[in-house]
Amino acid sequence: MILNKQIALQTAAYLLQIKAVKLSPNDLFTWASGIKSPIYCDNRITLSYPEIRSYIREKFSEAIRASLGLPDLIAGVATGGIAQGALVAQDLNLPFAYVRTTKKEHGLTNQIEGKIEKGQKVVVVEDLVSTGKSSLEVVTALREAGCIINGMLAIFTYNLPVSEKGFHEAGCNLVTLTDYDILIEKALEINYITSGDLHILQEFKSNLSK
Repeated sequence: MILNKQIALQTAAYLLQIKAVKLSPNDLFTWASGIKSPIYCDNRITLSYPEIRSYIREKFSEAIRASLGLPDLIAGVATGGIAQGALVAQDLNLPFAYVRTTKKEHGLTNQIEGKIEKGQKVVVVEDLVSTGKSSLEVVTALREAGCIINGMLAIFTYNLPVSEKGFHEAGCNLVTLTDYDILIEKALEINYITSGDLHILQEFKSNLSK
């Protein structure tokens, strides 16, 4: 779920302003999941803009207090959620760790980096959610380490049925600052996309929802 519509529209406007969202109807992007998409969202760009970076940090902190409850630890999903999670942990004066989707193949073969303890309540921070598979692998790793998951925060979600089903089955609350539908709504409003682009984007989402 989004935190609220006003925050969702403002976040979408920021992402479009800095061109964190890229549109390519004829030369599709390939997501990590293998899905071919006309749209790609790179939220790492937000870190280069202090005003936007601060806005995201503040709204994440608000979301934790309002929707997920103050945890004992913030955990970032490697790699996109590491910086965002560290900023939130600093804001809330909480410990921080980050988690890979799989264990390292060398050294100590750690999957979780940082100090965690059994019974700790954790909020996981992600930059975006597409299918949700890699994000939920991190949730599983933390639970296997004895942590209690309050929920997950992300800047953006594509709102795909497969991710909604995955989070529901995992019993993990997902709170995002904005989502696919609001982002393309805002993009059309500011002429970032045409009505023809909108049709392509809506059709893409519809096909993935079947």
